[in-house]
Amino acid sequence: MPDRQVELLPAMPVLGPLFARALLPRIGRAPARVPTATAVVVGIQPDPDRLADYDRVCGFTLRDQVPPTWLHVLTFPLHLHLLGGPDSTIRLAGAVHVSNRMRLHRPVGGTEVLDAAVHIENLRPHRRGAQLDVVSELRVGEELVWDGVSTYLAPGAAVDGTPPNSGRTPFEPVHPIATWRLPPDLGRDYRRVSGDPNPIHTSRLTARAFGFARPIVHGMWTHARLLAALEPRLPEAYEIEATFARPVLLPGKVGAWWHEDAGVWTAAVTTPDGARPYLLATVRP
Repeated sequence: MPDRQVELLPAMPVLGPLFARALLPRIGRAPARVPTATAVVVGIQPDPDRLADYDRVCGFTLRDQVPPTWLHVLTFPLHLHLLGGPDSTIRLAGAVHVSNRMRLHRPVGGTEVLDAAVHIENLRPHRRGAQLDVVSELRVGEELVWDGVSTYLAPGAAVDGTPPNSGRTPFEPVHPIATWRLPPDLGRDYRRVSGDPNPIHTSRLTARAFGFARPIVHGMWTHARLLAALEPRLPEAYEIEATFARPVLLPGKVGAWWHEDAGVWTAAVTTPDGARPYLLATVRP
């Protein structure tokens, strides 16, 4: 990793103003650019009430250790902070979260104080615009306890180079093990626990403006709900990779499927009949 300037923030940014700034358009087709600095916040204090609410909304069992997806939630304001700044021509509000990888290096207790560091790398061409990786790390003191990479697609962004050939992740229809009903207020519930204020998840008018008949569930809720179903079977340290195939409309009903082979779990959230995927995931030690 190249040396990066460190931007030390006094506290985690508030998401509301960040998202409002992220809605401001960037005009023109000049080459895209992203910040080169690492945003850092130290001494993140735990909020047990918010964590317990998050666990309930996402289906996790209340316990002393936190799920990896909760650690993503803690770092998400720094995603918006970096991409909403003057050094970025890409706005997260218009980008699509296409995949996520996170590694839990050891169990993280709900009372541990964490230091966060987030930077952006690997800005690259895509046939629909540009892709980039937001890399997040959480430490307890000097110990790395969790890291994640969120890959975003910025439609229409211009990056020099030839886009690689890429297609959809192969998927064979499955027979769901579970069926989950998603209530119409799920977007508001997840907004409350995550702080993500994007109205595409709560407003029918905004959803229609983006081409959806109804609000869509947060992709990281779908990710967390599938992980919650698997978590009792997983080791203390593991890596999970997830690909977001298509959005889920609210209210709705989805299927869930998982299978273990030699310690590696393959899982999916699908249409109720298992024919089409919304999210594909792989979990390995």
